[in-house]
Amino acid sequence: MNESITRTTNHFSPTASLAAIGVKLSQLDLFGPIRTQVQIRQKTVKHTQASKLDDAFISLLAGAHGLVEINTRLRTDPGLQRAFGRTACAEQSVVQETLDACTAENVTQLQHALDETYRQHSQSVHHDYQASFHLLDVDMSGLPCGPKAAFATKGYFAGQYHRRGRQLGRVLATQYEEVVVDRLFAGNVQLIKALQPLVEAAETTLQLDEAKRARTIIHVDAGSGTLDDLNWLLSRGYEVMAKEYSGQRVLRLAKMVTEWVQDPDWSERSFGWVTEPPTGYVRPGKPHCRALSPTRRHLRLWRPDLLVVGPAGARGAGAHPFASG
Repeated sequence: MNESITRTTNHFSPTASLAAIGVKLSQLDLFGPIRTQVQIRQKTVKHTQASKLDDAFISLLAGAHGLVEINTRLRTDPGLQRAFGRTACAEQSVVQETLDACTAENVTQLQHALDETYRQHSQSVHHDYQASFHLLDVDMSGLPCGPKAAFATKGYFAGQYHRRGRQLGRVLATQYEEVVVDRLFAGNVQLIKALQPLVEAAETTLQLDEAKRARTIIHVDAGSGTLDDLNWLLSRGYEVMAKEYSGQRVLRLAKMVTEWVQDPDWSERSFGWVTEPPTGYVRPGKPHCRALSPTRRHLRLWRPDLLVVGPAGARGAGAHPFASG
C-alpha cells in the first residue's frame, strides 16, 4: 500500500463560499472590537477567549444549530479555519465553558463592540438625513425553545400553542435592509413592553441626536400602538407611523371619515382622512383610516405630508414605501 509522508499544504473545504467570506472578514478585521473590548475572566490555556468566541460564530455561519456541532462543522474543516484566520479550533466543550463564564458585564461589552463594528461597516449610519427620512421598523418575533433555556417562558408563538420560548426584538433600517439592534426577551414579553428599550438601543447604535430623530420615522405595528407608546416616540422627536392599539377608538374615528378613496389594486381596501382633530397626542399629527372591509379598520398616525402606499398586511423591510403628498 502506498503511503504519503509529505505534509499537507493545501486544505479543501465543503463550504467554499463561506471560506471566501471568511477571507474578506479577516481582511476587515471584523472581530477586532470584540478582541479588545470583551474581557472574559477565564484562564487561557491554549485558545484565547476571543478565539473561542470566533469559533462559535464561524460554526453558526457554517449552519450549526448548537455548540455541540463545532466539532463536526469547524474542527474537522481546517480549510474553513484558515479562511477565518484560525490555525486551530477549540473543542466544543471548551467553547461552552467560555460562554458559561460570561457575565452581564461581558454582554454589555459585547454590545458596545458590536455597535462599533456596525458603525464602521453600516450604510444606515451614514444616511443623509437632509435628503430623506430614515425609516426604522420595530417588531418582535417568537422563538420557541426548550424549557430550560434562558428567558424561556410561555407566550404567544404563531401557530404553536402551549409552547415555551423567547421573543427576539429587532430594529431594522428598512431602506438598507440592515438589522440595527436585536435584543432577546422572555417569551411573555410583547412589543408594548419592549419598544422603549429597543428604540433607546437603536439611538445609541445610530447615534441619533435631536436633529436626526426629527428626520427619522419609526414604524410599529398595533402591538405598541398605545397612546403612551406613541406619545413617548413623539416626545423623543420622531415621526411615527403606527396602528392604533384601541379598536374602539379606531371605529369611532372611522365614522368621521367623509370620503373614502378606493385602492385600485384591491377592491376590499380603501383609505380616508379623519376629519376630527386628533386629541391626546403630545404633538400634532394627521390620523388616516384604512378600511380593509366594513368591519376591519386600522388607524395610522404620521406626518401630515407623508402618505403610505404600501400593500395591506405587508410587513418587514421594504413593505412600507412612502410618497410625498
